[in-house]
Amino acid sequence: MLGLKLPTDPRWVDIATKNIEDILIDHAYCEQKAASNGISLIVQFPERTKLVDTCTEIVAEEWSHFERVLAELKKRGYTLGHKRADEYAVQLNKLERKGGHIDRQLMDKLLISALIEARSCERFRLLSEEIVDEELRKFYYELMVSEANHYTTFLELAKEYMPEEIVKARWQELLDAEAQIIASLAVRGDRMH
Repeated sequence: MLGLKLPTDPRWVDIATKNIEDILIDHAYCEQKAASNGISLIVQFPERTKLVDTCTEIVAEEWSHFERVLAELKKRGYTLGHKRADEYAVQLNKLERKGGHIDRQLMDKLLISALIEARSCERFRLLSEEIVDEELRKFYYELMVSEANHYTTFLELAKEYMPEEIVKARWQELLDAEAQIIASLAVRGDRMH
C-alpha cells in the first residue's frame, strides 16, 4: 500500500526495540516537526483553502501525537532530551525543486511530506509487531493507522494542485530517490528514520 521501493532493514527494528528511550525521544521530535511542517504549508499557501483546512487538522493530530509521545516518555521516567539531526529528512528535503511554478513547488512539498509519513507508517508497523511492551505495541499500531491516513491525504492534496499524471510521475521519481537515501543511511536504532 505504501509503495516504498526499499523496505526498512530488518536490523532496524531489533536495534530500535533495545533503545526505546532514544526511539521515543526521536519520535517526539518527529511529531513536532510534522506539526511544524503543516503550519509552514498553511503559512506559505494561505489562499489554498482545502490545503489550509486539511493541514489544520493534520497539525492538530500531529501535536496530539507529540503530547502522547511525551506521556510515554514520562511514564517510563525519561525526559525529552535534545533534538537530533534527522539526516533522512534533510536528504529528502534536498529533493524539492526550487523555482519554477508555485504549484510544482507545492506538489514537491506535499509529496515529500507523504514520503515521510509513509516511512513513519512502515516503521510504526514494525514497532507495533516487535516491541515486547504491550502498551507500546498498541500505541504504535494506532499511530501507524494515523500516519497512513496522513500519507494518503498528502498524495491527494498534491492532485488538487497538479494534474494526476504529473503527480504520479513525480511520486515515482521521489520513491526511487527515497530508496537510495534509505540505502545510503546507516542502520541506527536510536532514530525513527
